[in-house]
Amino acid sequence: MDTSPAALNFDIIAPEIVLLAVASALLLLGTLTRNKGFTVYLALAGLIVGIIVTIGQWNQPESGFFGMVMIDNFGVLFNLIFMSAGIITILMARQYMIQRGIDRFEFYGLLLFSTVGMMIMAASTDLLVIFLGLEIMSIPLYVMAGLARHDTASNEAAIKYFIMGAFATGFLLYGIALIYGSAETTDLQRLLTDFAFIKANAGIYLYAGAILVLFGFAFKIAAVPFHMWVPDVYTGAPTPVTAYFSVAPKAAGFAALLRIFVYGFPAMTELSSLFWILAVLTMSIGNLLAIFQDNIKRMLAYSSIAHAGYILVALTAGGEGAVSSAVYYLMAYLFFNLGGFTIVTMIDSRQGSRALIAEMKGLAAKYPILAALLALFMFALAGFPPTAGFFGKFYVFSEAVKNDYVGLVIIAVINSFVSVYYYLRVVVVAFFGQPDQSVPLSVTYKPALVLVLLVTAAGTLLLGFFPEYILQLTRTNVFPFI
Repeated sequence: MDTSPAALNFDIIAPEIVLLAVASALLLLGTLTRNKGFTVYLALAGLIVGIIVTIGQWNQPESGFFGMVMIDNFGVLFNLIFMSAGIITILMARQYMIQRGIDRFEFYGLLLFSTVGMMIMAASTDLLVIFLGLEIMSIPLYVMAGLARHDTASNEAAIKYFIMGAFATGFLLYGIALIYGSAETTDLQRLLTDFAFIKANAGIYLYAGAILVLFGFAFKIAAVPFHMWVPDVYTGAPTPVTAYFSVAPKAAGFAALLRIFVYGFPAMTELSSLFWILAVLTMSIGNLLAIFQDNIKRMLAYSSIAHAGYILVALTAGGEGAVSSAVYYLMAYLFFNLGGFTIVTMIDSRQGSRALIAEMKGLAAKYPILAALLALFMFALAGFPPTAGFFGKFYVFSEAVKNDYVGLVIIAVINSFVSVYYYLRVVVVAFFGQPDQSVPLSVTYKPALVLVLLVTAAGTLLLGFFPEYILQLTRTNVFPFI
């Protein structure tokens, strides 16, 4: 087979083809059968096959579709993050969906379609194809946010997400148009090659376009001041959907930002000041507003904003070490954040639950193992050793120090100390709070939920016990991208 960049090389998009085929089959078969469990197993099987195919692409770099799509280790790692998040979300979602009366087969198809969009974003080296991947990812997310059709909060979440997403798309498209006008291409490889010439002849349009592209993706990663949609959408959407929002789209946004600004525009050092400002605003406002939240989903929403700020520190630093530390952080965040959301999902599945932190009272007395796991995930989110959360922050901050961003790291460390308050508040309530008798605390240990808790807890600890191995894996195999 011709593997030149101009070839229509379908091998490099084999995982995407697998998920597209399974998602299409889900939507078709879902209308023909009443067996919702069948669609769950089919979705899980599709994601598992996709992971197997993706692993087979490790250390097999190829380019195709006229150089617009590339499969490299960078894309492989992000694809594994996306599909792993999908598997964990499906496993945690089924019981919640049944108990809340919203168990619909469309959810699993939408999740797969959204995952395909994320994989396209991570694999593309062309701005227009990245944009297409973004839209393929986003449209199913809007629908998933409003999955609880009879819940006004869920409807509100879907509408707000859609309107704000359309607004951000305008920024992104206008930015791509300006870049094309200045360079006559949207190919990141050509932009990299001709950067000096383009800057000399149409620098103002190139930089204006790059800034607008950054603002468009800042919406997806929930960077301040493009975070306004996050609290209401995270609170109103069904809890497993919120969990998926907090990890997968955020990772996709950072994959695109790393492709564009570390690979495509590495010489745009002037933008480091803008990244610096975004990082400081994002981590500071996210942490400060999280302190005042009584709803745990809303608290975790602001927490996810703060974590986006920490990863933006890596983007500010730039370079090989920053890319590998950002990838490590996102891998770790996948485990401890989804683990925390799994426990929230178990508690929020009860009728009458409003996902309040106060509903955690008495958890340790009645479910000590569950409370211990909750503490583990909260400690990881706060950045306590020896969890993966500690080493994720440590590596990101270390790279920033190496690149002389000491002031930024001091602000980030202060923010980490601030976050300890609201994470430990959840632990204190779970272990020392007196349960509210008006809302009995009861959870159901389903095998799928137990499996998710085991996997996420193991990932949180193993990435903490063996961080150097994972970091070395990403450092030696992910950068440079080709």
